[in-house]
Amino acid sequence: MESYYLLYLAGVPFLGILAQWLAWYLRIPAILLLLVLGLSLGTFIHPDMQLAELIGQKGNPEIGITLMTPLISLAVAVILFEGGLTLKFSELQDVGNVVFRLCSVGVVVCWGLTACLANLLLGFDFSMAALLGAILVVTGPTVISPLLRFIQPARKLGSIVKWEGIVVDPVGALLAVLIFQVIAQPAGSTGFELVSILFHTAFISVFYSWLAGAILVYCVKRYWVPDYLQGVVFLTVALAIFALSDMWQKEAGLATVTLFGIYLANQKDVSLKHVLVFKEHLVVLFISCLFIVLGSRLNVLDLWKMDSGELLRVGGSGILFLLLMIFLVRPISVIVATIGTPLTIKERLFVSFLAPRGIVAAAVASVFALEISHLAHDHEGMSDIADQAAQLVPITFLVIIGTVAFYGLASGLIARKLGVALPNPQGLLIAGSDDWVRSFAKLLDNEGLPILLIDTNHRHVSEAKMAGLQAHCASILSEYVHEELDLAGIGKMVLLTSNDEVNSLALQEGRHLFGTENVYQITPWDSATGRRESVADRLKGRLLFKQGYNYYHFKELFAKGYRFKRTQITEEFSYEAFQKQYEEEVILCFVIEENQKLLLNTVERQIEPKAGQVVITMVPREIDSPEQKEELQNSPSSSSEIS
Repeated sequence: MESYYLLYLAGVPFLGILAQWLAWYLRIPAILLLLVLGLSLGTFIHPDMQLAELIGQKGNPEIGITLMTPLISLAVAVILFEGGLTLKFSELQDVGNVVFRLCSVGVVVCWGLTACLANLLLGFDFSMAALLGAILVVTGPTVISPLLRFIQPARKLGSIVKWEGIVVDPVGALLAVLIFQVIAQPAGSTGFELVSILFHTAFISVFYSWLAGAILVYCVKRYWVPDYLQGVVFLTVALAIFALSDMWQKEAGLATVTLFGIYLANQKDVSLKHVLVFKEHLVVLFISCLFIVLGSRLNVLDLWKMDSGELLRVGGSGILFLLLMIFLVRPISVIVATIGTPLTIKERLFVSFLAPRGIVAAAVASVFALEISHLAHDHEGMSDIADQAAQLVPITFLVIIGTVAFYGLASGLIARKLGVALPNPQGLLIAGSDDWVRSFAKLLDNEGLPILLIDTNHRHVSEAKMAGLQAHCASILSEYVHEELDLAGIGKMVLLTSNDEVNSLALQEGRHLFGTENVYQITPWDSATGRRESVADRLKGRLLFKQGYNYYHFKELFAKGYRFKRTQITEEFSYEAFQKQYEEEVILCFVIEENQKLLLNTVERQIEPKAGQVVITMVPREIDSPEQKEELQNSPSSSSEIS
């Protein structure tokens, strides 16, 4: 039995990361594959039963649930903490009012409508219907973050959905706690007790998050925590304050770790970029494992049992309940919450059709189903509530599966149809706007590709704007570029400044934003000097265009009259035929495929243009007379001038 359980513990993360890789390779939302794997695994292995059998309690799954729930809660705490670390107050300048209303008015409307549907369709009494409504108002970073990574909407919309998904989790959990208090003490609950719970939760969350954040920032600022320990120190502190908060007030830990992350994200004393990267890697692993574990806890066949009174209403009525949650409850909640806000109709529609439920809803449903089951054993006359509580988990999972499947498949298509996201962003974020850079950038812009130029030279930026290009005067290393600029449609970073060290520094942030495969730079000027070169290989991106050609080569060639040219390659006019038109070598820079996919020619992988593609090349100036040809031949070589 121990060997089987060990295999299960090793197999879950393996399957989770395999699903993540397949999703990346197939360009589909990862949560879809994770759910499929989890549900498939659940037909063979039930983790609660396996855990109960391991500790000698075979046939008693409640023991397994009791042991599994704290582990799930800790993993959820880490996920919410990482989500809080990504929330910057600067993002709220334009969308703060929208986020606040979605997390207040939107939550109330969603809760009320969901409770009514649970009462009418599922036969829940009002208290249990209200509890289910509170559980299902949450969305969460476990499902929102992977979808945003897949959809890549405009920055404003991404900020709205991200803030809502993270903030609404503790709000929904707290709402569920208040309703549970009413269920647990139907005769003794008073308004004062409910207000007391709210006050205690708010006080505990704010106090622990501020105290832990202030102490940690002070310690890091004083260099009392070495770099290699900072990631794990922040992680363990987050887990500790989560547990302490939950000990004092149930479900207060979710709010505490969220506020803890927000506090750290917005303080200015120390940089926590490396901590955030560590947490992101950990969260990918946790999300992958949690979806599979929680999915395997549910046998999908149970959703269709029609011979059991316990799950009788989860079948047909459950499907109708799910459809109304997607097509009625969420749109109405968003429309009501965003009345009077500057969101356009298309933006409201996009937000209306992006509300998948995730790990937090499943975890909270499992906790309260277990708590109500224990209450029913201790109090007579609660058998009806216990029967309904037994349906909380399957109904919640039905909503999770349905919303993840629908939004995972449809949200990207909806976003593209509404024009708020591109299916596969091919635009370029270019650092540098020298004259030769502006020349090819204009050609790419004419092809309909989003181009954004960043430079610290005011004159270059002004000339780029006069040429009709989008340009900003800023350093590529500034927070303004990476946190405030709208990068919708931008899928690659190209580093073309004259400073190779700046290019390499910007490369590190670019890898985080776009991925290593989508970050390019011009060849450093001393790339042929071996181990003494100014930029080590590990600090370089994908080198552009041609072996040995650096910034100064291109600048010199442009000064001599070389120009960038757009050419359509056809069956009759091949790329080889195009090259023969020029006596000197043609430098291939970009290839645009028929589906508007942009390919960048690199030193490591030279492109061979084919018919149907458009090429952007750097070609010699046209030679009209023998005198011009002689002048060009007698001009000093670019390499000697550069050296």
